Amino acid sequence: MRRILLWAARNSWLQDRIPRLRFAQRAVRRFMPGEDLPAALAVAEALAARGIGAVFTRLGENLSELGEADAVAAHYHEVLDEAHARGLGAEISVKLTQLGLEIDREATYRHCLGLAEHAERIGSYLWLDMEGSAHTDATLDLYQRLLADHRRVGICLQAYLRRTAADVNRLLPMKPSIRLVKGAYDEPASIAFRSRAEVAASFQSLSLLIAERVRDGGREADVRLVMATHDTALIERITGFGAAIGIPKAAFEIQMLYGIRARELARLSGDGYPARTLIAYGPAWYPWYMRRLAERPANVLFALRQLLP
Repeated sequence: MRRILLWAARNSWLQDRIPRLRFAQRAVRRFMPGEDLPAALAVAEALAARGIGAVFTRLGENLSELGEADAVAAHYHEVLDEAHARGLGAEISVKLTQLGLEIDREATYRHCLGLAEHAERIGSYLWLDMEGSAHTDATLDLYQRLLADHRRVGICLQAYLRRTAADVNRLLPMKPSIRLVKGAYDEPASIAFRSRAEVAASFQSLSLLIAERVRDGGREADVRLVMATHDTALIERITGFGAAIGIPKAAFEIQMLYGIRARELARLSGDGYPARTLIAYGPAWYPWYMRRLAERPANVLFALRQLLP
């Protein structure tokens, strides 16, 4: 099922047709509040009232013209300004292919540099999302360039890639901010763990490795760990081990997608863990949505129920 859904996420014929279907439009509302920024901002304000932060991401990837990337960058500058004006303290997460990575890497870097400077100026944060393995090296290279001069930038790393432990160890001396996810692309077994147990074990060991650096650095650590997963059993196992070796709750920031396990995120926030919701929006939702379905069977059942009257 997972392989079929990931294949569907890449299929251009389906990508052109599925978003027109009413049941698909109903189903996707579970994971995104709407297709425009005002809808995302409204949700962020409601979350802020409950002490939960927000990270905004406008859906879309693999652009074909650099002018489209210019428009995306301009949109994210608007997001930063609007969120700041409302006092939200929200952050942004961008896909580099949406900023022109496959067209002009230097232009992509300039866009990211402008966004990093803007985020730093208003006390926000710029996250670089991670895409398929073909873009891993380019994304890491760009991140390290930004991190050399700007501290309020972070990168998403995927626990299911076999290389990620080496990437974490390479980044740690630079005092990075890392958002760790399990991984949602269809990668071969030669470069990625395929079983759930292996992926969970990798996620756990990497989280504790980064958290120990946060603990050892104390207030001067300048290392930020975000565990971006809906697997609450895994979160509790990691934080339990962390408590046993003296890692404080503040070292384990937790992020979950809008519409998934909101009660659990609120509970963890109430227990003292920093918490944020990733709010995705925009019309180009199809491939992102199909990868969300591939992550958990419960998501597929929810989508199928939308076929019913």
